[in-house]
Amino acid sequence: MNVWFLGTGTSQGIPVIGSTHPVCLSNDPRDKRLRVSVWVYWEDYSFVIDCGPDFRQQMLTSACPKIDGILYTHEHSDHTLGLDDIRPFFFKQGNIPIFAHRRVIENLKKRFDYIFEEENKYPGAPSVTINEVEHDKPFAVGNKKAVPITIGHGNLDIFGYRIGDFAYLTDVKTIAESEIKKLEGLKVLVVNALRHEPHHSHFNLEEALFFIEQVKPERAYLTHISHLMGFHAEVEPTLPENVFLAYDNLQITL
Repeated sequence: MNVWFLGTGTSQGIPVIGSTHPVCLSNDPRDKRLRVSVWVYWEDYSFVIDCGPDFRQQMLTSACPKIDGILYTHEHSDHTLGLDDIRPFFFKQGNIPIFAHRRVIENLKKRFDYIFEEENKYPGAPSVTINEVEHDKPFAVGNKKAVPITIGHGNLDIFGYRIGDFAYLTDVKTIAESEIKKLEGLKVLVVNALRHEPHHSHFNLEEALFFIEQVKPERAYLTHISHLMGFHAEVEPTLPENVFLAYDNLQITL
């Protein structure tokens, strides 16, 4: 299995528009972060987790040839706003499967109503095949199984996903012990770490590292990073030996 980090930034991305923060002015490409998303692919299967406002740019950069489905963690704009840009894939492949919580599907229907219309549909609009994701109900992604992991993002229950020995959790603030047990034996864990200071709906660095100690994956990669985390080159050496800061276009293999 291969994982391509399409974006590793927080909702505003880095650099933040108009910011003079030193990290936003950095020339290190690892400090330039698009909105958070990953492309997971193996054999002839290809899935994307989240589809944010930088989706078009991410697809062009990665040269992703097809999408067998989009797995949504939740409905916030930095995770969903690129849905319209599935059009080239739709024109080649037909309906694009999406996998999401019922609440997320209803949200997408409101915001992208023209995609979900069945009558008098605009001919240039893409179409999707809806797959509702439910708590404690694994589902097929290609020839593998995706296990939804229920996590707390502030007051919102959202999903992370485990596929084989890989798990992707973003926007985590709380997680039940029963969900942590679903993450046993991981080779790679990806989890959010927003900054050093505490945040009301995201892990900060200390919380993320504590969580990684609980899960005990072989390797862990931090994502959904804001400019307030600091320079990549300065933060990375301070992390435990099996923990790394992810960065845009990092590619790993399990």
